[in-house]
Amino acid sequence: MQGILLKAISSFYYVSCNGVTYECKARGNFRKSGISPVVGDRVEISLTDTLHGVVEKVCERKNLLNRPLVANIDKLVIVSSYTTPAPDLMMIDRLCATAVYHNILPVIVFNKCDCGDFSYYSGIYSHVGFSTYTVSAKTGEGIDDLGEELRGCVCAFAGNSGVGKSSILNALFGELNLATGDVSEKLGRGRHTTRHTELFVNNLGGFVADTPGFSSIEADDNYDFKEKLADCFPDFSDYISSCRFSSCTHTCEKGCAVLDAVSSGEIEQTRLESYRALFNEYKDLKPWTKK
Repeated sequence: MQGILLKAISSFYYVSCNGVTYECKARGNFRKSGISPVVGDRVEISLTDTLHGVVEKVCERKNLLNRPLVANIDKLVIVSSYTTPAPDLMMIDRLCATAVYHNILPVIVFNKCDCGDFSYYSGIYSHVGFSTYTVSAKTGEGIDDLGEELRGCVCAFAGNSGVGKSSILNALFGELNLATGDVSEKLGRGRHTTRHTELFVNNLGGFVADTPGFSSIEADDNYDFKEKLADCFPDFSDYISSCRFSSCTHTCEKGCAVLDAVSSGEIEQTRLESYRALFNEYKDLKPWTKK
């Protein structure tokens, strides 16, 4: 059978297949081949009894994050709020670039729309082309539309502390009870005290990641990310090939089509500022740091 790996604790793997969670061990040849199943992996298992099995194969991954360690995320929900704290556009753009690099679709969510007007912020990311929602976990405004965006996919939530990630999760998937409850008991949390990355089945036909690491998901500090940074800003894509110089960094050069597009309002100024900050952060990485 094929299923999705929900949780990995020590040498035990908890795999969901057709609505049933099986406790599995991995074949010994995984260690020899250097393959290690991680949460989010699509795996093939064989059963040893009605609730136990063996992981036989790890299927090809669409992406793999190292910090936190999880595979095959479809959408990263990047949450910001109106106040306490105010929207941090640099944080949002960093997470968006990291998501695009890993073949994950960013979904931008501004919470607490009952506290103020988000039109300036939402306009920036709607202009980029990202799915953008203004919601209130308190009143329920926009929650249903966000739920439809996440239907049937494997999603994770990211954002600074205090922006309301937990409140949105509860509004969307209230029956999950991420910290305690029946779902946790089924996955063996009562037997293991250490918190681990974990996927939960949600009520929209998909899965949601529960991991503290997603408060600040990180790109791999490698040369490849540096080289592809401009491509991780999809709003730059229509202009990069029109730059005067093929070596253009899109930061200050004359004849840069990206800078011209910013000047004409076709690209948001805040996006250029974030790109420049990331470029300067990664510019000194060398090819031998590539992973």
